[in-house]
Amino acid sequence: MADIDAARKTFEKFDRDGDGFVTAVEFQQAMVELGDRHYTVGLAEAILKTRDANADGVLSFDEFFQRAKEV
Repeated sequence: MADIDAARKTFEKFDRDGDGFVTAVEFQQAMVELGDRHYTVGLAEAILKTRDANADGVLSFDEFFQRAKEV
């Protein structure tokens, strides 16, 4: 249960507007805040695409958590 709680807290840091989804812009902004100043929206889009199971252009918590379990 701790794993899902930690994943939820991390997801919430990326989901800046609290709508339950992470956009490429939100992902990029979070990565910049984490110290990667060269992280572009284009890179974020490419990474989200690899994890976006339903191809809706955003990352849901379920998609985020599924990927976290694989790593």
